[in-house]
Amino acid sequence: MKKTHYKKLFSPIKVNGLRLKNRITMAPLYLGYAAEGGKVSPLMLHHYKQMAQSGAALIVVENASVTPGGSGSPRTLRCDHNRYLNGLGSLAQCIKGEKALAALQINHAGRFAYVGEPVAPSAVSAFNRTPRALTRREITSIQKQYARAAVRAQKAGFDMVELHGGTGYLLAQFVSPRSNRREDAYGGAIENRIRFSLEVLKRVKDLVGDFPVGYRFLADEWLPDGLHLEESMVLAKALEENGVAYISVMGGTYESFFLPDIIKKSQRPGYMVSLAAAIKKEVKAPVTTAGRISTPLRAESILQEKKADLIGLARMLWVDPDWPKKARDGRDNAILKCSPKCDACFKLVMQGRPAFCTKWKKEKRAEYTELFQ
Repeated sequence: MKKTHYKKLFSPIKVNGLRLKNRITMAPLYLGYAAEGGKVSPLMLHHYKQMAQSGAALIVVENASVTPGGSGSPRTLRCDHNRYLNGLGSLAQCIKGEKALAALQINHAGRFAYVGEPVAPSAVSAFNRTPRALTRREITSIQKQYARAAVRAQKAGFDMVELHGGTGYLLAQFVSPRSNRREDAYGGAIENRIRFSLEVLKRVKDLVGDFPVGYRFLADEWLPDGLHLEESMVLAKALEENGVAYISVMGGTYESFFLPDIIKKSQRPGYMVSLAAAIKKEVKAPVTTAGRISTPLRAESILQEKKADLIGLARMLWVDPDWPKKARDGRDNAILKCSPKCDACFKLVMQGRPAFCTKWKKEKRAEYTELFQ
């Protein structure tokens, strides 16, 4: 019998009753592959089929907006209307057809939305734009939009849904003392600032039943006046108490990602693992970690040291979809690695063009460009 390398990495785990065949997940990664207007495109289907063929146990599709006013870009996936169900169904099927579980991440971008008048918990400016503070009625309406979007994910055939509480988007904006200056029941003390997230989770679970609901979790904004672990842990415990399926931990927001010290930090291997380890000490729900986990050896050690239960690969899996297969075979040296100092893919996305990796062969880059529409 062939020897299995990295036994913990390739051991199964159950998440809210669903069996994951190994501990490798694809962490959500925005690449601008959706068609204009947020529809599923041929390139997106091609991309996610390839990700599912990698051997990863769970593929998390990125950032589908729950309302037109919550989209982060013209090429952000949408799940705010039943007209998107067919495309989302094709996307779920192309992943599940390759023997991987499929999750859809749903989101409202809040003050980072690509709209004329973005909304947020409070009128706190970001990048020279000041959002309008949400009314109590609007808060309830958006919570219901999350729930209806989750039902669409369920109807489309996804195995799970993930609430996007990371990257400084709307859920995180409510939790952060930096962006939430409200003086009502949704602002002030951390117990009030987590209210919106918990109410969203409850509304979603009330509609989808025992359908697993995960949470992309912002543990630290990496900003002096932002959210830090001491407060985010309060949310982690509350999410677990309210039945969250897993907690996928990350650090940083759009306001901190480009600070010189954070750029330097993000170039280090496993730079977000310490955040996941801190959260894992406080909860029993499965914890996912990500952040430049480029080698199977590092992934295995994270699991063995109980710093996380699942490994999230984003760019690492995108750069080399054979990462899991090479890891299983012990061919670590054959893995293509994302260069920490390369930002070519990010620049392409910012230009509204399809992202590709400079390490890909010319034929693959041409294929992706041709499929882009």
